[in-house]
Amino acid sequence: MRSSFHSQFLALDALLADTRQYWQLLAFDHTDIPWPELKSALLSLSDEQVTALDHEPADLLAFLRPHIPALATLPELTTLAQAQASRPEFPFWLSNGIKGRKLTQLQDFVAHVYQAKRPVLEWCAGKGHLGRLLAYLGAEHVDSVELQAALCQQGQHSAEQQKLAMTFHCADVLKDPVAHYFKPRQQAVALHACGRLHQTFMAEACAAGCEQISLSPCCYHLFTEPTYQPMSDVAAHSTLALSHSDMKLALQETVTAPGRVAKIRKREVQWRLAFDALRRDVTGDTQYLSVPSVNKAIFSGAFVDFCHWAAEQKQLDLPARFDADHYLAQGRARQRITERIELVRHAFRRAIELWLVLDRVLYLEQAGYDVSLAEFCHKSLTPRNILIQATRCQSAE
Repeated sequence: MRSSFHSQFLALDALLADTRQYWQLLAFDHTDIPWPELKSALLSLSDEQVTALDHEPADLLAFLRPHIPALATLPELTTLAQAQASRPEFPFWLSNGIKGRKLTQLQDFVAHVYQAKRPVLEWCAGKGHLGRLLAYLGAEHVDSVELQAALCQQGQHSAEQQKLAMTFHCADVLKDPVAHYFKPRQQAVALHACGRLHQTFMAEACAAGCEQISLSPCCYHLFTEPTYQPMSDVAAHSTLALSHSDMKLALQETVTAPGRVAKIRKREVQWRLAFDALRRDVTGDTQYLSVPSVNKAIFSGAFVDFCHWAAEQKQLDLPARFDADHYLAQGRARQRITERIELVRHAFRRAIELWLVLDRVLYLEQAGYDVSLAEFCHKSLTPRNILIQATRCQSAE
């Protein structure tokens, strides 16, 4: 019998396939709006309107729907229930060292996943903040697996000081044997493990037949192949071939950055595009060429210095003198185009993330689990707020 998730995935898959010309492209590759039917509407927007629409997904869909009718069904396909649970309070000595918004995230996650008197496996544990909260509430024992030895030592020290039933295990989960950490009578939890880290977690938990699997996925592209490898049989039949760039699109909704950070980011994009205009004039090459990431402090300096740094990265000889203001103006004009292309792509962020999440849900169902899907916290705490809860079916035991 097909689940409702199966139908939701197929509908979302069809929508994304039919609209891929609007999201499966790189904005920096274009010097003009690539969709004639949207050009006038996009260029009529002020920069302030672009920013406002980018922060309000419902308003963005309303703006684009007259031009992209397929978006009419997107809210229905991407809206998840907000799971209801009372946020537990913890003593100061336990939550000390966990910063504000992170603590609230953890409280909300714990409220939805805690299973009384059950052993817990905490995956990619860091210092074990999540595990400590679960242990305090009464988890039978928490085994915390973490890559960095220093974090394991800090976590174990805190657990012993606070008399919590926890054991830390230092392991590279992508290279070391990890099957022995997973047990049938166990709840396996992973909060924001990235890409193949949470895929490995899911595969091992299913293989061991863990009673309960609880995870909130993150950074779907990390440690993975350049083209997405579906987890479920259903997704394996999709015509979509997601690149790392496509998967990164799902992550581009962020909690509003401080004004200074947003200003620096805007300047960085302008300078990169301005340098690209200079490079095109020098080389005659009209294809966009990306420049490596760099410390943001460089964007508080002079544009000319950035150009010389970028040219060095690309083994490019620049003219002794060039008109920096001319290229900055070109960069700003290009930025206006890229921001409006990105605005259209951003309308599909949640759809791509739900496609990836539903692939994981269908994989778990395929492995013999009953699965639920909900948002465990408000997106103002973290846009990566999707919780997958899987319970082993008795018929699968």
